[in-house]
Amino acid sequence: MKHILRILMIGLLLTACNKQTKKMDGYVINGTAKGLYNGMRVYLKAADERGSQMPQDTAIVMDEKFKFEGKVDYPQMWYLSINSVGGFIPVMVENENIEIVFNKDDIDASKISGTKANEALYNYTKGYKELMDKRVNLNKEFTKTLNPNNNVDSISKLRINTQFAEINQQLQDYPYQFLKTNDDNYFSLSLIENILKSNPADFEPIDNAYANLSTDVKNSVYGQMVGSKIEAIKKKNESLAMLNIGKVAPEFSAPDPDGKQVSLKDIKGKATIIDFWASWCGPCRKENPNVVKVYQKYHDKGLEIISVSLDKPGQKDKWLKAIQDDKLTWHHVSNLNYFNDPVAQLYNIQSIPATYILDADGTIVAKSLRGQQLEDKIAEMLN
Repeated sequence: MKHILRILMIGLLLTACNKQTKKMDGYVINGTAKGLYNGMRVYLKAADERGSQMPQDTAIVMDEKFKFEGKVDYPQMWYLSINSVGGFIPVMVENENIEIVFNKDDIDASKISGTKANEALYNYTKGYKELMDKRVNLNKEFTKTLNPNNNVDSISKLRINTQFAEINQQLQDYPYQFLKTNDDNYFSLSLIENILKSNPADFEPIDNAYANLSTDVKNSVYGQMVGSKIEAIKKKNESLAMLNIGKVAPEFSAPDPDGKQVSLKDIKGKATIIDFWASWCGPCRKENPNVVKVYQKYHDKGLEIISVSLDKPGQKDKWLKAIQDDKLTWHHVSNLNYFNDPVAQLYNIQSIPATYILDADGTIVAKSLRGQQLEDKIAEMLN
């Protein structure tokens, strides 16, 4: 009998362990909402690429509770809101059990728990709010110093300004400091993704933060998605570095009006202007007479120009007419593919007119020059 009981106990323990380790097929979000009436709608929304929140799921409050059930392909940051209650709270939705205690009087005090990601999200939000509260209070002190009737001495003003600078720096550093000690959850991935969307001037800290995440997080579907975005930014940054002054201009070739491929290396002179323009571009057409003047004045001294048109598909006739009307008697190429032109993308052209000026070795010596500045640079190179 004792032997049988021992076997049963082991079986029960194994069953309990299996239940704990079994991966859920979807998410279950149980919410408590004190003080909310039956029938009030609760929404889960996801932000699209433009930042607009799109509904993903809906629940109804009953007996001050609500429940969501569903499935996501990978963990995602969604936002929970309730009818007639201002604001929303972020939630890391993943295929796990998640608990939400909704505070209708202070939505920022709502508590989310149940997964490592949501606990990290809660702690991050709490820490950020504490810093923001300090900044608000400090701002009130700073505002008082602007009133001459308050007779604030210069030492106090200096102290407040110093503290203001310190708190601003802490707010700027806060995401990166948080990531250093929270490397094992999906919220950190979401935080990294959001920082990427803000186009940080210094890419290296966020690249390091991703590299320091746990292997499991990085190897997840979501982790690989964020990793791909980071790699794409790395490649773009490397490409942009190739366009700095002092770098050799990237080689390219494109079809001329007769369909013949013309390459940069075949037309370079002692000075070369790569001119990005289009027949539909008003500022380009306005600048063309100045470029014509510079070309006529310095072509015999070694100036060459290759114009890359960003005219649209099916509008070759407009491109050719503009060349003729504006008397542009130099080299012309175009893929007639608007800003998707491969040469424009190679040179990171975001707007036109745009110019790159090269020396005899093909090195970039200046960019984005127009009018008198363009003529002065060519004169400096060839006179």
